[in-house]
Amino acid sequence: MLKSWKLKEVVLMSLFSVVFGIVYLLFLHVGNIWAGFIGPIAYEWIFGIWFIVSIICMYIIRKPGAAVVSETIAAAIEVLLGNAVGPRLILAGLIQGLGAEAAFAATGYKRFNVWVLMLAGIGAAVFSFVYGYLLGGFAVFSTGYVVLMLAIRIVSGAMIAGVGGKMVVDGLLATGSLRGYAITRSVKGDARA
Repeated sequence: MLKSWKLKEVVLMSLFSVVFGIVYLLFLHVGNIWAGFIGPIAYEWIFGIWFIVSIICMYIIRKPGAAVVSETIAAAIEVLLGNAVGPRLILAGLIQGLGAEAAFAATGYKRFNVWVLMLAGIGAAVFSFVYGYLLGGFAVFSTGYVVLMLAIRIVSGAMIAGVGGKMVVDGLLATGSLRGYAITRSVKGDARA
């Protein structure tokens, strides 16, 4: 999968994965505090943060596997830093990454506008929700509560991961720090059209 990748792409993806592995663990604590006040639905509002690295890496690198590999590495970093869920979290990261990757694959890895990035966030939300439903005991909640949880997670995935991921990358792009990556070639190509 990573055979045609340049070393700098692997390094950038790894760097983002480590940084967001740390961010993910920090947001787990934010979610835990908030859940103490409003219950398990608290996590759904911030779930998009746990999908963002897949969208950031794919938006920059634009190669098959960028979403799933970056999300899986970030989950592994989070486990190594002490997330109590343990290795099962790596599987969750893989599933989230697959959900984001599916949106990019559906476009043939050729479209990276805000709508596709939001769709990737929604894909990660839906894939992760199904996984969470099967393993997380969501069946104890009423149907209405579960539907509300899913709806909030979808919005969070679209807005925090999709729109937020685009904003992070566009900010980096404006600094010139992404020269030589696929995103800059695409922007230059778009400017000529």
